[in-house]
Parts: sequence; C-alpha cells; structure tokens
Amino acid sequence: MTATSERKLAENRMKMLQFAETLGNVTEACRKLGISRTQFYEYKKRFEQHGLDGLRDLPPIHKTHPQTTPPAVVEQLLQLSVEHPSWGCQKLSAKLKQLGISLSAVTVQDILTKKGLGTRSERLYALERRHLEEGFELNAEQIKVLEKHNPVFRERHIESSRPGELLSADTTLACRLQGVGKITLHTVVDTYGSYAFGLLHTSKQPEASAFLLDEYVVPFYRQHGLTIDALLTDNGREFCGTDTHPYELYLELQSIQHRRTPIASPKTNGFVERFIRTAKEEFFEIALKRKIYTSIDELQADFDVWLAQYNTERPHLGYRNMGACPIHTVQRFSNPVRLEG
Repeated sequence: MTATSERKLAENRMKMLQFAETLGNVTEACRKLGISRTQFYEYKKRFEQHGLDGLRDLPPIHKTHPQTTPPAVVEQLLQLSVEHPSWGCQKLSAKLKQLGISLSAVTVQDILTKKGLGTRSERLYALERRHLEEGFELNAEQIKVLEKHNPVFRERHIESSRPGELLSADTTLACRLQGVGKITLHTVVDTYGSYAFGLLHTSKQPEASAFLLDEYVVPFYRQHGLTIDALLTDNGREFCGTDTHPYELYLELQSIQHRRTPIASPKTNGFVERFIRTAKEEFFEIALKRKIYTSIDELQADFDVWLAQYNTERPHLGYRNMGACPIHTVQRFSNPVRLEG
C-alpha cells in the first residue's frame, strides 16, 4: 500500500468516527457503515492515542517472531562455538542435536553471522581477543587451533616492546620461473608489529640475505630513528657460520645481536612464518596465475607493490596488531632523522 492510499484510508476511518458522533448512535452508525462495534472502538482507541496516524492500516510489529530462536539456545550455540572454534555449522548443529536441541545448520550459520562469527577466522579472532582482553582461559584444543591459524599467537609469551628490538629472518622457496629456475624469498619481519621486508633471489646464499639487510632493512630503521637490537634466525648455512661468514660479519659490523632458534626446533618465528604464508597465498599463488613472468626483476617489481600494500594498507587481524597496519606500529615510535641538505 502506498503512502497516499494509507492516508486516504485513515481519513475515511476518521469520517466513520465523525459520522457516529453526529448520528449519536454507535450501533446504528456501524450498521450503516458495514463495520462491527469491535472495529469501531478499535479505530476510536487508535485515534485517541495516535491521532490520524493511528488509523493507518500498517502491519503490526511483533516484539518476538514466532520462529525466533530462544535466547538460551542462542547462548548455548555461542558457548559451543567458543569451545570448538574450528567447527562449522553442520558439526555445531549435529552437536546441538545430541544435546536435545533441534537447530538446522542454516539457522546456526545465520545466528553466527549476525553475531559477527560467521566464518572460522572471525570465531578464532574473537577468541583471541577474549583471551587477551578478558583473560579468558584457553583449553588445549583452542590453543592448538589458534596457533595454527595465527602463528604469531604462538609468540605471545615472548614480547618485544618496540619496533627494531627483535627482527626475525628466514628464506624459503617462493616459486619457479621458466627459464630462470628456483626463486628464493629472503625475508625479515619485525616481531613488534609485523613490518616486513622481502627480496627475491635466484640463490639462498648469505650474501643475498645480507644485501636485504643493508639495502632495505637497516636504512628503514635509521630513517625512522630506531635501532635494531637483535635478529633471530634458524641455524641454516645462509645465516650461520664462522666469523668470516658474510651474514654473521654484517650483523657484527652493525652491532646487531644474532639469536638462533634451538637446533631441534623445526620453525623459526611466528611472525616470519605468518608473513611467508600470507605472501604465498595472497601474492605468489595469484600473481603467477594472472601473468607469465620472464625475469626475476619483473616479479620483484610486482611483489614490491604488494609488499607496500601489506605494510601500509592491509589491516592485520588478531594478535599482535589487532587490526592495525604494520606501518602504524612503527609510526608510534618513529623519530624521523633529518638529513642535512
């Protein structure tokens, strides 16, 4: 019904009330108008309470829809999704059925979506926030899932207090280019706020890792007036060796402490681990499907564009950034060095 027709209907009903008042006999007025006394007194009450708007034929607004899921059931579903954050709507629905609650997978998904928990990632990030902000105690299953989803969460007990205090470095096979061969990604990531640096090279040699430090990493922190205290690596030959080892020598010349992960540990650091995974999923897997690269320089140029977006525009969810871009974590401490003209 249009607004105009609603107004005309309300005006007609008001005329009915006026006719009954003029006639002085409600029963007779209702008979002539073809309405019941119940309808008449309903219109009269609505007019007295809301005026002409009360006579509009608008659908009633139910406080509770007859098919609305009871709050207690919603609460039980939310609690179950917290206890098992990796479970999907089908599994949650099945578990509720075991508890005597009939709730379809579609309804489960709808409720979780409305609560901002519709995806697995949303549920895991919400659980992280609850643990970090409210002190919610995690069980073994929750910790295992969280650390797999966000490797940085694994480092929550080893805090760095500012950018540059501890960087983490690693190398990994990024891809293979026809006519070029294997392409290695040399990476350095700040463990305070995930600011990352990356260099593509045809070798895994220490000279390439040292070049990344000298050409990009050290100048960046110097530009922001920040010092680099320590750098964490695994025990690979590209990072470790004798006093004349290029990487070891460079760190010594820059007065950067070299820390190494335990030999038995298969992983480096959660920050660099998450960056490498993100780079592969969000850049390499996509870029190599869209374009045929014939040189490493061409690939590096596109990677640099993605890396700038990663550092300055892409929100980093979960621990530790909690939605902040890496550059923002640097800018909080930045004291830019003025260059003499």
